[in-house]
Amino acid sequence: MAVSAAHASHVPTVQFDAALIRKLSQQGPRYTSYPTADRFTDQFGVGDYLQAVNSVRAMGARNPLSLYIHIPFCDKLCYYCACNKIITKNRSKAETYLTYLKREIEMQGKLFAEMNQVEQLHFGGGTPTYLNDAQMADLLAHLRKWFRFATDDAGEYSIEIDPRTVSPERVHTLRAQGFNRISFGVQDFDPDVQKAVNRIQPEEQTLGVMQAARDAGFRSISIDLIYGLPKQNLITMGQTLNKVVAANPDRISIYNYAHMPALFKSQRRIAEEDLPSGETKLDMLSLCIKRLTDAGYVYIGMDHFAKPDDDLAIAQRQGRLHRNFQGYSTHAEAEMVSCGVSAISAVGSSYSQNEKTLEAYYESIEQGELPIARGIKLSVDDLLRRIIIQMLMCNFELSIKSLEMAYPITFAHYFATELEKLRALEQDGLLKIDSEWLTVTPKGRLLIRNICMVFDRYLNSPREAKLERLKYSKTI
Repeated sequence: MAVSAAHASHVPTVQFDAALIRKLSQQGPRYTSYPTADRFTDQFGVGDYLQAVNSVRAMGARNPLSLYIHIPFCDKLCYYCACNKIITKNRSKAETYLTYLKREIEMQGKLFAEMNQVEQLHFGGGTPTYLNDAQMADLLAHLRKWFRFATDDAGEYSIEIDPRTVSPERVHTLRAQGFNRISFGVQDFDPDVQKAVNRIQPEEQTLGVMQAARDAGFRSISIDLIYGLPKQNLITMGQTLNKVVAANPDRISIYNYAHMPALFKSQRRIAEEDLPSGETKLDMLSLCIKRLTDAGYVYIGMDHFAKPDDDLAIAQRQGRLHRNFQGYSTHAEAEMVSCGVSAISAVGSSYSQNEKTLEAYYESIEQGELPIARGIKLSVDDLLRRIIIQMLMCNFELSIKSLEMAYPITFAHYFATELEKLRALEQDGLLKIDSEWLTVTPKGRLLIRNICMVFDRYLNSPREAKLERLKYSKTI
């Protein structure tokens, strides 16, 4: 669905309105998928996934693939972390895991034979660099055996890095092994904050590894930060932002720390009295937005900022931006094949998730089956709502006419209930509605999740409307 030239040509802007955020911030999904992962069921199994792959093949398999590889291991526990990870210093566990992971990759490779052109690869975790050079080289060779990879200049091959686990030499090796994008977990440069979350990471170490990535010729360098951590305040946040801007990464992600100790056991080690107040968190977010936009970064959406010449910013201007389980992406049409414990695939009109424990994951592969535990087949209504949420999350606007051309609906009739809710948000200044476009205002961009929640049929069913939202983080 194309974005009009007039709508796409402007540089995206964002406006911080504290009163509006206080009024409207609520718990809700992040929409890395629609339907969201909590809607997956165990009634979806391997047979359903095979059917989805066959459907893609039957339609001509026009799209390239995006591969995600999950490495769950970490050396140390970071208290804030809500990822699916395994803390261990027993390196033999990684050897065992790789044996099974390679078997899963082979199964997927055979399934996608002759439609296995990969244009995007992402290693996440855990800590992907928990693997040593030899293990990484062996795993990448195995991937290349079963999938065809686009050339270095055409493909995006990224890896998440804990700067504490790599040397400058290792960074050069990763580039030589084929990675051309790199993402660093920083969170905060302040020593007291680092101590409070059990992640001691000297500034010099992080900056040294970043410089090595630049010297090695990585196409894009990204930094992850978190606001709302224990011991953080406006002064420490400002100092961290100054250091990040000076380091000059291509992309910056600034996540809101969601303190949910009932769900994530490690967060119980964080002293609640050390957490900044809600007001201080808002002030920190305001500071982040001002500091980064003043430094020339473009607000992409949600938590992401990028330089104007970065692929993400270009894709957004051209209406090609996409959102998936890794966040924002430039490969909107790619089928997403994910390997590893807990990994989620998006193939055809389906989502599927692997087993979440090593034992169950290994057992499925021992039986010669893909380790799929649950998933969902998307209905026509799901697909329609997914494209709406994608367009709003990525481009901050929706062409009603384009949608009506793609689907046999009259927007005003099909979404009459949703339009009533949107009118209330329009009154609050979050968006503008006319007969042809829904356009999110600069004020509304920070609250984009609120707008998307209006279109979430699962969230808005009467039975679930109140209780279901308690498991989500706050929209701001």
